[in-house]
Amino acid sequence: MSQMKVGFALCGSYCTYADVLPALERAKETFGDVTPIMSERAYTTDSRFGEAAEFIRQIETICGKPVISTIVEAEPIGPRKLFDVLVIAPCTGNTLAKLAAGITDSSVTMAAKAHLRNERPLVLAIATNDALSGSAKNLGTLLNRKNVYFVPVYQDDPEHKPRSLIADFARLNAAVEAAAAGKQLQPLLIGR
Repeated sequence: MSQMKVGFALCGSYCTYADVLPALERAKETFGDVTPIMSERAYTTDSRFGEAAEFIRQIETICGKPVISTIVEAEPIGPRKLFDVLVIAPCTGNTLAKLAAGITDSSVTMAAKAHLRNERPLVLAIATNDALSGSAKNLGTLLNRKNVYFVPVYQDDPEHKPRSLIADFARLNAAVEAAAAGKQLQPLLIGR
């Protein structure tokens, strides 16, 4: 499937950006029209994994568009029906909880709310150390939510982080294509 309008939202799991940015490049190559969105935290926070300004530069270069980084900029996504599919990658445990509870207090959660109002697919690529503990109920809630799909996940370090799950970012495009067809890419839980 090509020439889809894809929104690609990034949250603050900075340690995953080394995998997320190549996934963003592949999405751009495959789907053509990709609009970047960043949570306010991701847009402004420098971390040990890199400076926010450098990530913004890379993301805007890949997409050829400026990053949507505020609630005000994200709100028109719904009324204007800007995307065929919206991806949140990485989707942190914090964002997962907000989506499950219907909280709209960031550019990313506003983008999701605005997009879902049009009955269009939302694809979550989770990356959280508490997916199998504190975030498990939110994961369960969203697995049952209409128009919400997931990139397949695996335990990234079962010995040292036994409750952590991370999306297989190499399967992101396949998950987007499946979601566009109204299907969850299977298997959802994969081994590594």
